[in-house]
Amino acid sequence: MKIDRRTFGRAALGAGTLAFAGTGSFAAKGATPDATTAAPLPAAHRFALGDFTITALSDGYLNLGLDLFPAADPGAAEALLTRAYLPKTIATSVNAYLVTRGSRRILIDTGTASAMGPTLGHLPEALVAAGVKREEIDTVIVTHLHPDHANGLIGAGGEAAFPAAEIVVANVEFAFWHDDGILSQAPDPMKPFFEMARKSLGPYRGKIRQIGGEVEIAPGIAAVPAPGHTPGHLALRIGSGDANMLLFTDVIHSSALQFAHPEWAIAFDVDQAAAVATRKKVLDMVSADRLLVAGMHLPFPGVGHVTREGNAYSYIPMPWPAL
Repeated sequence: MKIDRRTFGRAALGAGTLAFAGTGSFAAKGATPDATTAAPLPAAHRFALGDFTITALSDGYLNLGLDLFPAADPGAAEALLTRAYLPKTIATSVNAYLVTRGSRRILIDTGTASAMGPTLGHLPEALVAAGVKREEIDTVIVTHLHPDHANGLIGAGGEAAFPAAEIVVANVEFAFWHDDGILSQAPDPMKPFFEMARKSLGPYRGKIRQIGGEVEIAPGIAAVPAPGHTPGHLALRIGSGDANMLLFTDVIHSSALQFAHPEWAIAFDVDQAAAVATRKKVLDMVSADRLLVAGMHLPFPGVGHVTREGNAYSYIPMPWPAL
C-alpha cells in the first residue's frame, strides 16, 4: 500500500477528531469514553480450540459515534442501531486474546493502558482474573500499533509490561510507524500516534521479531496480512487439528453497522479503500468456510460465526456454553 499525502487525506477525518494531551492520554470527538461510567469489571473468558486454550480478555470499552463512519448513510445507520437496541453512541469492546498450549503463553494485543480514558486499560485486571501473571507471557503478538492494541506494552513508568516476552509485529507495520518521512506528511493530530507506537516498542529493543507475509509465528498460529486499517494490520489463523479460528482483529469495529454494510469504513483506517476491500475479502472467506472468528471490537468475548446475506453479512455470537 502506497502511503502518501493523498492516503492520509482519506484518513483526515479520523485524525481530525483526535486530540492529545501528551502521549499518555487520548480523547476524541465521537470516541470519548464516558468518565461518569463505572469502570468495567475484570473479564476473562476461556474456551478450548483443539489442544489450544484461548482466553478472551477485556480491556474495557470505547464509545464510538456515527461521525466516525463517514461513508455511512445516517438514516440507514440509525435504523441498524435501533434494530440492534443500541444508542447512537456505540459502546465498543476492546478485546485481547491469550493463547496457551503446554507451557507457551502467547498474548495477542495488549490493550490501551492509560492512553484512552477510564473505561479502558483493564487488561492487567483481566489477566489477574484469568490467573496469569504478566511475567509468564513469553510472546506478545501485536496485530498493529494503534494505541488500543499496543499501548499496554509499557507500564506506568515506561518499563516493559511483559519483561520476559518477545514482541512479534509485521515488518511493514514497524517500518510505517518508524518512518520519519511518513511522519512528516501526517496531519498534526495524527503525529502522536507515531510517538506512541515508537514509545510502546522502546523497552523491547533486541526482543522484537519482525515478520513478513503469511508466516507461522508459533506452531499453529499463522499471520494473515489484512492491510488497510494500517499498512501492516494482521489477522491471525489459529488452528489445532480440525479446530480452526480466524482472529480478524480490526476488520470490524461496529458489528451492528459493518456486517450489514462492509463498505462503511471507520475514520481511523489509514487507507479506507484498502480496509473495505480487506473486510469484504475476509468476511466472504469466513462465511464461505464456516470458520470460527474472533475480533478485537466484537462484543466481548468477541467469538462467533459470520453468515452471508446477499451482499451483506450477519454475525452470530457463539452461544453459551459452547464457548
